[in-house]
Amino acid sequence: MPLSGFHPIVQRWFLERFEAATPAQERGWPAIAQGHHTLIAAPTGSGKTLAAFLTCIDRLVRAGLEGRLPDRTEVVYVSPLRALANDVERNLTEPLAEIRELAEAVGTPLPEIRVAVRTGDTPQRDRQAMTRRPPHILITTPESLYILLTSESGRRGLRGARTLIVDEVHAIVGNKRGSHLSLSMERLRALADGPVTRIGLSATQRPIEEVARFLVGADDDEADGSEDPRGDAAAPCGDAPLADAAESLRGGAPPAQIVDVGHARDMDLALEMSDDELGPIASHELWARTLDRVAELVAAHRSTLVFVNTRRLAERVAHLLSLRLGQEAVVAHHGSLSRERRLAAERRLKDGGARVCVATASLELGIDIGAVDLVCQIGSPRSIGLLLQRVGRSGHSLGATPKGRLFPLTRDELMECIALLRGAWSGNLDRYVMPPWPLDVLAQQIVAMCAAEEWGEDELYGLCRRAHPYRDLPRDRFDQVLDCSRPARPRARAAAPPCCTATGSTEDSSRAAGLASRPSPAAARSRTTPTTMSSPSRRGRSSARCSKTLPSRAWPATSSFLATRRGRSAGSRAVACGSKPPTALPLPSRSGSARPRGGPRSCLTRSPSFARRWAGASIRVTAWSG
Repeated sequence: MPLSGFHPIVQRWFLERFEAATPAQERGWPAIAQGHHTLIAAPTGSGKTLAAFLTCIDRLVRAGLEGRLPDRTEVVYVSPLRALANDVERNLTEPLAEIRELAEAVGTPLPEIRVAVRTGDTPQRDRQAMTRRPPHILITTPESLYILLTSESGRRGLRGARTLIVDEVHAIVGNKRGSHLSLSMERLRALADGPVTRIGLSATQRPIEEVARFLVGADDDEADGSEDPRGDAAAPCGDAPLADAAESLRGGAPPAQIVDVGHARDMDLALEMSDDELGPIASHELWARTLDRVAELVAAHRSTLVFVNTRRLAERVAHLLSLRLGQEAVVAHHGSLSRERRLAAERRLKDGGARVCVATASLELGIDIGAVDLVCQIGSPRSIGLLLQRVGRSGHSLGATPKGRLFPLTRDELMECIALLRGAWSGNLDRYVMPPWPLDVLAQQIVAMCAAEEWGEDELYGLCRRAHPYRDLPRDRFDQVLDCSRPARPRARAAAPPCCTATGSTEDSSRAAGLASRPSPAAARSRTTPTTMSSPSRRGRSSARCSKTLPSRAWPATSSFLATRRGRSAGSRAVACGSKPPTALPLPSRSGSARPRGGPRSCLTRSPSFARRWAGASIRVTAWSG
């Protein structure tokens, strides 16, 4: 769809802001307008975000001018970074306000198109406002989307979603966070009352076909749950080597339109080396000379980004640079800072109030922080994609040349930096390998789904297999996850010994009928209700308590310790405090002598290290001090 396919007001706004459309926009707009799932791969600063949003904005503008703008969320934008989500909100609010002014100028008033951010930083009052009046464009993160899909108000607001935009998809596709998001995308697909078009954006992705399959997932025919793709021969997630996972990737054309403009850009990259010999660790002298050189580069440029690999190092480097450049010239930015401090750092860097910002991965993606002239990387970024993303923060506009300097501090980092530079200059990219069906992520999502509504097991299995990382999930592994996630059935209580009080509790499984309908004898033998033991102190005062969590697998060697001898089974968890576990150790008394075994102080657990000797799932035990 060329620019002429947009509404005249949208066309006028675009031509007043930009000279022409970029290749990513020209090739991406037709596929999105036709309702195809689309993956746009283009270098940083090539207008990918606008390519994804403009078609959605045009649809909302047309609906508003015709008086049929729905009061519901139409577009869901998922960003892996909170800072990027806030940046996209700012970059959307201004164009929407300008389009509204143009509409009023031509005599066609346009209703407000609302944009809101829902992340962990969002204040409670804003969350409540979104519940009362849903935004038309919702900007969120993978974790917040998961929460919204589980809450009643969030599900009500997401039911009308028509477009899902996943930005910087390369940042999550190769880890469990991506597996978690893939299940959330399938949950949104099942929740929505109409088809949801998925749009993926990335600058560095390989193999691009596999990323497209991750974005779209499987169709209903491939994930109907009628066939176990790998059966008993399948290896669990933790045991499957990455090579086997790569070989198991399913072939065929991905069900998405791929707009591949390339990832390579002309970059000014170089190594910065001091005269000191590099060793296995960085010396204080090397650190001082490195920071002196960074300060010189900062003084020679208008604005600079300094990337480090840890939050602790970000604070340290920011402090040392402030001693050289002045307190007002340096700001730090990382995920442990409060929302206000992070936004203030971004604003100061964009407005020119700060000369340099020391950041971690919190600023490495496509965030608009103004015109950055130089990027310095202290240490090795450890991947070609990260190097291109971080250096791409400078010259983040069409026609500009990114400029980056790498500062290796050890011999190992020097070799890594040399290899990364060669890879970047030759146009190579890191290959992403998705973890095959991680079961811990699956268990979390299953619990959330069954807490929100009732599911049949076959239907639940089919939804999970539609997510691309779980396309080869064997049915027996899925059933094992259900067994582990199933709430324990209540048991009859036995009288507790006089030295302690045992109480059991079970979760209500009425809303998880899909789980509770399949009792498993093996699971019943290996699980228990959460049990809490307490006892008054020897002096009659309230005791200080600390909770320890023990697993609840079967404990065959200590069955007499775990059960009373009044006809209860070994699986029951009433604890006889006078019994002794085989490995129980005496505790020292306040005077330093060893306390004899038995009695309240020897009940089941005394320390986390003692608790870790036992295997299984959850018994809550309260230890006390006397």
